[in-house]
Amino acid sequence: MYDRPMDVFEPRASLRNAHRMTLYSWGNPRHFPRLPAPTRRYFDVAPATRVVADCHWHERPWEHVTLVALHGLNGSSEAHYMRGLAAKGFARGMNVVRLNQRNCGDTEHLAEGLFHSGLTADAAHVVHELTHIDGLPAIGVAGYSLGGNLALKLAGEYGAFAPKTVLGVAAVSPIIEISECTRALERPGNVLYQWNFVRDLKRRMRRKERFHSGRFDLTKLNAVRTVREFDETYTAPYFGFRNAEDYYHRASSMRVIDRIRVPALIITAEDDPFVPSRPFHDPKVTGNPHIDLRVSPHGGHCGFVGARSGEDDGYWAENRIVEFIWGLGTGDGLPGTGTRHLLRVDTDSPRFQNVEGDPFRVVVRRG
Repeated sequence: MYDRPMDVFEPRASLRNAHRMTLYSWGNPRHFPRLPAPTRRYFDVAPATRVVADCHWHERPWEHVTLVALHGLNGSSEAHYMRGLAAKGFARGMNVVRLNQRNCGDTEHLAEGLFHSGLTADAAHVVHELTHIDGLPAIGVAGYSLGGNLALKLAGEYGAFAPKTVLGVAAVSPIIEISECTRALERPGNVLYQWNFVRDLKRRMRRKERFHSGRFDLTKLNAVRTVREFDETYTAPYFGFRNAEDYYHRASSMRVIDRIRVPALIITAEDDPFVPSRPFHDPKVTGNPHIDLRVSPHGGHCGFVGARSGEDDGYWAENRIVEFIWGLGTGDGLPGTGTRHLLRVDTDSPRFQNVEGDPFRVVVRRG
């Protein structure tokens, strides 16, 4: 396991307040002039369902570690942290795949259905295709918020059968217990975040209607005021959950986090406005030797902005992810080469969407 010590996060002096940190990192414009223009890549992840990624490839990409980045709720490949990870990872020598979840990044036309916070099948399909079609030997997965939950849940569902190409996973401010996060979001002090999430969810449903007219009943949309109400009205019934609470329980990575058997980095903050720190102190997390848990007093939600230093813009968590995945990929040369063998994951299996957390059915192919 990668065991290089990491520095402790120290917030920028003006951003010690959790809301200030969260809003600054959310709205601060960032520019990455050294990051080359991406190549668009489509993945057919299910019938009538495609997702698209913005990819940054080095020459001879099979000789480089590849980082697959997953965004948060209502985010996209254009989220600042996705581009920040790409810039730092590419500069370090990694390929970077900035993946849009279903319907995100103006891709509503590519998928008939919806997306939920525990739907790991798409990310698993991407890992599988990059491994077996592209021949990439070393892949790390990193996510923020909802994407962090996906990365950890994917690793937990893989369990002891993770593809040998998967170096490890990293998660920043992951919503590992979605119900607790939703309740925290309903606090009066978080009304701005709630409003923003609901506004974007409604916009997405209206765009879905333009491409898939009549697919969903929008007569109830105007009455939705919270993320929970949206999930109760649309997400839970569409995916066959009993209700929003059933969805939250079954889609949370906490159900399988103790099964993680690849190196996993978790970064979160005690002062996160709507991701409570309590679940991270659960023995399922702290007792798993494969998890490197970093709980900082400060950082807000997906913030972790420290002081600038030279060319370093101070986005601490991005640096830690790149350092973590890079260290895993360069310790003893690229994995997947020499005598190491790959595991082929049967991505057609419906159990890839088994949110109860059962292990994947896998087919081992020796080559």
